[in-house]
Amino acid sequence: MTQTFGDRLMLINGEMVASQGGEWVTTVNPANEEPIGRVPAATVDDVNAAVAAAKAAKSIFERGALLRALAAKFRERAQDVLTMEATDTGNTIAKLGADVQIAAAYLEYFAGLATEMKGDTVPASPGNIHFSLREPFGVVARIVPFNHPFMFAGAHLASPLTAGNTVVVKTPETSPLTGSLLAECCREILPPGVVNIISGFGLPAGDTLVRHPDIHRIGFTGSVPTGLAIQRAAAEVSVKHVSLELGGKNPLIVFPDADLDKVENASIAGMNFSWAGQSCGSTSRILAHESVYDELVERVAARTDAVVLGDPLDPTSEMGPVNSEGHYNVVMKFVEAGKRDGAKLVAGGARPEGEQFERGYWLRPTVFADATMDMEVAREEIFGPVVSMLKWSTREEAVQMANATAYGLTAAIYTNQLQDAMKTAQEVESGYVWINGVAQHYVGLPFGGVKNSGLGGEEALEELLSYTRTKTVNVLLS
Repeated sequence: MTQTFGDRLMLINGEMVASQGGEWVTTVNPANEEPIGRVPAATVDDVNAAVAAAKAAKSIFERGALLRALAAKFRERAQDVLTMEATDTGNTIAKLGADVQIAAAYLEYFAGLATEMKGDTVPASPGNIHFSLREPFGVVARIVPFNHPFMFAGAHLASPLTAGNTVVVKTPETSPLTGSLLAECCREILPPGVVNIISGFGLPAGDTLVRHPDIHRIGFTGSVPTGLAIQRAAAEVSVKHVSLELGGKNPLIVFPDADLDKVENASIAGMNFSWAGQSCGSTSRILAHESVYDELVERVAARTDAVVLGDPLDPTSEMGPVNSEGHYNVVMKFVEAGKRDGAKLVAGGARPEGEQFERGYWLRPTVFADATMDMEVAREEIFGPVVSMLKWSTREEAVQMANATAYGLTAAIYTNQLQDAMKTAQEVESGYVWINGVAQHYVGLPFGGVKNSGLGGEEALEELLSYTRTKTVNVLLS
């Protein structure tokens, strides 16, 4: 029997509330399509109330101590978050535990950076004093995606709050339930109005938030089309600072000297199958040198076929279902396009067998070989458990293939030749590069993309400073 979570509420001005319009969004378990709970469908009035509460809230006093207390509360509620989020997203619980710990760790990390929000003194003229200050924006908005809803909402409270802002968070339309657990944590630890959490649809809730005249700083994680829509909507109202962490079609570039055992493992780890491949940083294109290509295709296909699908709440499951019906249909269109365009299907591509998988949004992890850059499966972000493998003969060709998309988020390079590694890292158009590694993020190093993969770096001091505005003061003494 599917676990259910009832009606969850939003957090506005320190109170857990339903929508003023009385409407709800029903969320389903993607493993079996059964309803598991409801969240309020926020109206324009709800959004306005949340922004007004954030605007009226006093800045957090002793911010660092409160953020550390909030981190402790996240860890205290970790099991509640894991059970709810695995059921709501389809992410496997064995790896999902890291999401809560990451969110808590970022609160603690940024709490310690508060004194780094420094201005400068500049000797701009003789006899006078010239300096700059960093000030918060006031009310900022964070809009969260469906693949890691608790982690993205919780972790990215850290920078704006440390900087002295107040925050309105918009949870995703699918998999919104743990937003209510985040709300309960914030309500217990933080002063009323400092964090407000709303749920509902992009129209009207998300659009109203983006266009609100009292919000001049927006942080969004999600798809390129939605990021573009946010930029357009914001620009129609006023000049706003918008940071975007968007999609990727990320290359894993394999040189002739690479250790194929390590590459084989990286092909699985880099695809984030624990999230059904629904990760912006997934290395969904494997670009292999012709001398190792055939062997690597066999290895990757076999390892991908061996991924264990099952109930996301089962710790032995290595992959769950795709997040929602709508997204499942998008992924399957890409699978059919790969077949139609002549890519060679060497693993997956269909629903797994068995009664357990007759309902729900299930797809066996999929590998296409012999892909070329004129195929959709090699060029477009699928955001699902689909890998495309391509062959190259020269390093220049590999770089050209890597850069031949509209995206530029991550890249992985496997070689023991220092010159090849460093030249390729310089030339590849990606914001975050691994050499002989995949998937891991490192605290203090900005994560973000170039081209259509986004604007702005997160997870580092750069993110904190982006939630401040610079004011210059000139003291004329002569």
